[in-house]
Amino acid sequence: MRRGFIVGKFLPPHAGHDFLIDMARAHVDELTVAVCDKTGQPIPARLRARWLSEAHPDVTVIVVPDRLADDDSAGWAAYTREFLGYVPDVVFSSEAYGDTYARLLGSEHVAVDRAREQIPISATAIRADPLAHLDRLAPAVRAYFVRRVCAIGPESTGKTVLCERLAARFDAPHVAEYGRDYTIAKQSTSNPDVWTPDEFVHIAREQQRREDEAARRSNGLVICDTDAFATEIWLERYLGAHEIGGWPVRDRAMDLYLLTDPNVPFVPDAIRDGEHLRVWMFDRFVTELKRRDLPYIVLSGDYEERERTAFAATLALLANELPMP
Repeated sequence: MRRGFIVGKFLPPHAGHDFLIDMARAHVDELTVAVCDKTGQPIPARLRARWLSEAHPDVTVIVVPDRLADDDSAGWAAYTREFLGYVPDVVFSSEAYGDTYARLLGSEHVAVDRAREQIPISATAIRADPLAHLDRLAPAVRAYFVRRVCAIGPESTGKTVLCERLAARFDAPHVAEYGRDYTIAKQSTSNPDVWTPDEFVHIAREQQRREDEAARRSNGLVICDTDAFATEIWLERYLGAHEIGGWPVRDRAMDLYLLTDPNVPFVPDAIRDGEHLRVWMFDRFVTELKRRDLPYIVLSGDYEERERTAFAATLALLANELPMP
């Protein structure tokens, strides 16, 4: 049995890394990929490892502390024997250090596309402008880098129509408000007005799942009609609770919140019942956005003015020119 090994930062994983791993896996019986973890890296190592595991399910992916200088081949050879517990038969790399590192480790070395001719891309280029290189990223990695814009605010302030129009103008996926569909379906149950914390956890998780799924197929932008953060405010509105167990954890923050103010006429429908709470909800959103240091702008005026402001802000976001409060 031949055991192969690859080590790197994968910051982030891209098509060149996938090519390296696929080539290596085709030539060994078992392949282990080590993701180096160091304080201050812009993307957590456990997340990079998760992406690699998803893209390469037949490979063992581990996370190791990055505690040595990059050019300390002797140190890395000794360290590799320590954390692997064995000497791999073959080391695969696309870097110049590979020959020396493998020799000191006692392994054969196979260089793969060192000149970057097969896959002309680098992690440095992707970090500098990720949206320009989305075609070089696996879906899970793409989802991390695409911009996410989310409309939040009190009831009947134009969020749904705003999101639909923004999505159409930018040709971007639109993630509808799952909580509204859930509430409508709940009207046919025996206790339509009785809510439990578990229902809000379910709504938050499903909303986030749909958001992440849309981001995987995005061209660089996702428009969201509410999110898990906004669901927390609704939880407080109905149950008076602030934090409960089981809430979904985000891999990354929203890039921009579009907060709609309540200064438009209230239009009742089958489930809207909070006209008297619109100012309270708006104030709670502002308080929590500021407390959590989340990026947002307030949309005021009539619906056309709100759309113009949201469109300009989204354009600025995509151009990395959006000033934040």
